[in-house]
Amino acid sequence: MEPKKLYHLYTHANGFENLFQSEENYRHFLRRYEHFIPSVADTLAYCLMPNHIHFLIRIKTDAEIESTFSNFNSNSNLQGFKNLGGFGGLESEIEKRISQQFSNLFNGYTKAFNKMYSRRGSLFIPNFKREEITSDNYLTNIILYIHANPVHHGFVKGIGEWPWSSYQLILNDSPTFIRRDEVLAWFGNRNEYEKIHLQPIDVKT
Repeated sequence: MEPKKLYHLYTHANGFENLFQSEENYRHFLRRYEHFIPSVADTLAYCLMPNHIHFLIRIKTDAEIESTFSNFNSNSNLQGFKNLGGFGGLESEIEKRISQQFSNLFNGYTKAFNKMYSRRGSLFIPNFKREEITSDNYLTNIILYIHANPVHHGFVKGIGEWPWSSYQLILNDSPTFIRRDEVLAWFGNRNEYEKIHLQPIDVKT
């Protein structure tokens, strides 16, 4: 992944298990996400589903990441993310730094989940998927797609009814790691943001 570029990241639980079995599981994952990921990426949208997750992120600049990881050791503690599959080839120092943060997030959450439910082994599938956002149309539609996931899978009838996505966070004024003002500006304003979420969704590159 490259600095300043946008990516749709998503992954799934192993087999037929769920990633989240309680409201506290969702809250804990988001707390850990907010702790680890803002150092390497800005987040524009997300949705946590029982057995899979979606995030829209923009990788920070080299300078921003370097300032956070000034004492980073490129050989330290990367094995955990390699076991998860990472993002493919861990080629650059920037990708190593990004991978380390996601490693901390997923491995830490898995350990807490396993302890809570007396289980063992990996919780996430081996490969965390990514798609680069390559057009304005794609950016608009991937935000809509992420927020509409709970409706698509039949968990709720309206996008605003699902509590574990960034849709409502972008509309209210509560503190958040989401780039709220940037997302609202992209759609124009709050009214346009809400209006476009009611339209049919067609994700195209």
